[in-house]
Amino acid sequence: MTTDAGPGPVRVLVFGAALRAGSHNARLASLTGRLLAEAGAEVDPARMRDFDMPLYDGDAEEAQGLPQGALALRDRLERADAFVISSPEYNASVPGVLKNAIDWVSRIRPQPFKTKHALLLSASPSLIGGNRGLWTLRVPLEHLGTRVYPDMFSLPEAHHGFTEDGELAHPGAQERLAETVSGFLRLVEADTRYVCLRRRWYEFPGDRTDAPVTQRAEG
Repeated sequence: MTTDAGPGPVRVLVFGAALRAGSHNARLASLTGRLLAEAGAEVDPARMRDFDMPLYDGDAEEAQGLPQGALALRDRLERADAFVISSPEYNASVPGVLKNAIDWVSRIRPQPFKTKHALLLSASPSLIGGNRGLWTLRVPLEHLGTRVYPDMFSLPEAHHGFTEDGELAHPGAQERLAETVSGFLRLVEADTRYVCLRRRWYEFPGDRTDAPVTQRAEG
């Protein structure tokens, strides 16, 4: 007699989008990964250096194809149900190394970012915690079809923001991060694990079964 074990835990790719070894965003990504694992997710931790690639060049793509770093990011995205990026803010915008990685991966078909759920985080010594960069980061991800979670988390004064054991120094911030992660995980689980809640093509009453996609709706 066999028993249906279910679809298994939600798989989440988590990485900090900075190259610096002591990055505040790497610490925030690590903490978020722990919170996800404690909530039952299967976490795939990564570093930005895992996806090393040159600046995007259309001529290089035509001559040599996609770089290994872009293919590695594609593979990790395809194995995940969702991803978390903890990104620094460079000049009120997204870091060039992260935007470059998105641009390379955007060339892949089928598009790895499409329909994936994403949670965006930031940590910065500034008083607004890098939040302006997250608004910029949403644009290319949503353009590529990523379902970016409405709530974003930004940690201000990040150079004073962590305890020795890696949690957030301010209890309110730790609680808000945990609540954000929990809400995000529940949404991903509902969308990826419960078939009745997934999007399906449906036809308007009276449509023919051979109606073109332009006459249908997604629900």
